[in-house]
Amino acid sequence: MRNSDGGGEDPNKLSFSSPSSLDSRFSQTLRNVQGLLKGRSFPGKVSITRRSDPLELSVSPSRNHDRRFSDSDVDHGEPADRLTEDDLRDRTSRTAMSSVNPANSSTTGSGNIAKEIEKTTMGARATDSARLMKFTKELSGTNLVLEKLRELAWSGVPPYLRPNVWRLLLGYAPSNSDRREGVLRRKRLEYLDCVAQHYDIPDTERTDEEINMLRQIAVDCPRTVPDVSFFQQVEVQKSLERILYIWAIRHPASGYVQGINDVATPFFVVFLSEYLEGSINTWSMADLSPERISDVEADCYWCLSKLLDGMQDHYIFAQPGIQRLVFKLKELVRRIDEPVSKHVEDQGLEFLQFAFRWFNCLLIREIPFHLVTRLWDTYLAEGDALPDFLVYIAASFLLTWSDELRKLDFQELVMFLQHLPTRNWTHVELEMVLSRAYMWHTMFNNSPSHLAG
Repeated sequence: MRNSDGGGEDPNKLSFSSPSSLDSRFSQTLRNVQGLLKGRSFPGKVSITRRSDPLELSVSPSRNHDRRFSDSDVDHGEPADRLTEDDLRDRTSRTAMSSVNPANSSTTGSGNIAKEIEKTTMGARATDSARLMKFTKELSGTNLVLEKLRELAWSGVPPYLRPNVWRLLLGYAPSNSDRREGVLRRKRLEYLDCVAQHYDIPDTERTDEEINMLRQIAVDCPRTVPDVSFFQQVEVQKSLERILYIWAIRHPASGYVQGINDVATPFFVVFLSEYLEGSINTWSMADLSPERISDVEADCYWCLSKLLDGMQDHYIFAQPGIQRLVFKLKELVRRIDEPVSKHVEDQGLEFLQFAFRWFNCLLIREIPFHLVTRLWDTYLAEGDALPDFLVYIAASFLLTWSDELRKLDFQELVMFLQHLPTRNWTHVELEMVLSRAYMWHTMFNNSPSHLAG
């Protein structure tokens, strides 16, 4: 970890959005919430308005509406019984109010939603035929409308569409389908040239700094995702080594920083899934031709570059971008759940001691690896707004254990946060984290005065 006293930007400003017409959108809100309680979808964007009466949840007509479950494989079942409109509105209003009441656990409302979800069978999620038709429609046109694809991808991408969707979301593959094949071919050849020029050379042609960097990468690759046997294959580690070394050589402002090895893994797995079937634990690089391995590495390299271009100051000296996010996280938690914030402070625990790794590795080390690609669907759908949204995801993630955290002393807090009980998490828990993060982002993102208050 690199530490410094690097200052951060002012926290985001909070000014509540102007009131919208609840009457004109009540029917849509009702459908969304009813779908939620059936286990079929989460409510769409929420708009919190300043009113004299209690807060209500409303759906705003913005880009990330219609947020549904991810593409995890689940059995389909019958939906829950229809509830009355008053029941639905009451439940939704209570959820919104409990999420902004610092006197209560920040996760009370979300926990109620989780219980509703667990009581009912999951719907069709991202494999729902209507949802697949939307993806197919957006991807079949000559000129892709990227914003519509982001709306769909935020809620999860079907696995077999994920490689193409990720390339498009990151701008690696062009929106125009006529140009797509040619651009990918050219970029893959460019990567191959970089490998020949920078990697496939003797150490005598490298500088001392490059030799040390390559050695550090070679040390880190075997440590990457240690609980997934696939990453222990020598061929996998060599592929990651090439990708990371080429990235570091071509980004001299930062060079290689520990943690980027974790960030590369979702791309590597997703692009391999175009050629390897079944569980990742059964995959073997020996089943792929050198040409396909090179294509996978190239796609991984270019998508990693696109992603990190949007967070360059996260990996330069002293990593000021990450320090800024940690500062914002601390302020956000203080506003959402003051008892937890005060307890952590009273115990002398600094947010930097646990949240630095979260932001540095984008939570990859904190959740089961099989959930990572679903989380990254949302990451990539956020586009340039991802760094800010990461703060809200981290807050939602931390406050999942609001009640537990308040009972722990310093040493117990450190141990708990270093070994979070997520081993048995499913898509349900992850979707709850994302749902809360979205709600809080809607409430707080445009309000620095509130967060600083």
